[in-house]
Amino acid sequence: MKIKKATGKNEKQVKTEENTDNVAAKNQGSADTSDGTAAIEEKSGPVDPQHKILELNDKLLRLYSEFDNYRKRTIKEKIEMSKTASEDLITDLLPVMDDFERAIKSFETAQSMDAMMEGVQLIYAKFKNVLSAKGLQELPSLGEPFDTDHQEAIAHIPAPTEDLKNKVVDELQKGYKLNDKVIRFAKVVVGS
Repeated sequence: MKIKKATGKNEKQVKTEENTDNVAAKNQGSADTSDGTAAIEEKSGPVDPQHKILELNDKLLRLYSEFDNYRKRTIKEKIEMSKTASEDLITDLLPVMDDFERAIKSFETAQSMDAMMEGVQLIYAKFKNVLSAKGLQELPSLGEPFDTDHQEAIAHIPAPTEDLKNKVVDELQKGYKLNDKVIRFAKVVVGS
């Protein structure tokens, strides 16, 4: 487009020429796009299969790399989260450890075993409360029907009474579940 110093009548003539050029360009563009394939071929040329393969391979490699980075990032986040979860539990157990240390020191100068026993029971209750707050639950088993989902039979003995058949007669080790998932099966003796 020519730039001229336009005044009055000449200004209108310049604007008219610009409008005519714009309309002609638009009409030519719409003529090319009326046949969609002609417009695409004109812009990109004929599609080369080798070029298309290289383009798709490049895209595949980028997606694979992106997914691999995502996988590595999620693994790293998962490890970090498990470390943080353990940290919370350890922080809550530190006061219990402090109580045990005080109890051990007081055993050295103990006057009465009853007072010592009461202190240890208080520490045990505190420890149990911390674990319960974290979602740990004891699995009741003594006198209950034998359940393979929560118990592991260590031995079978003749039932002392008829009502104890296929029930837990003795518990050798308590079972626990954490947030509804069994983390340790109770080791029991079953009456048969």
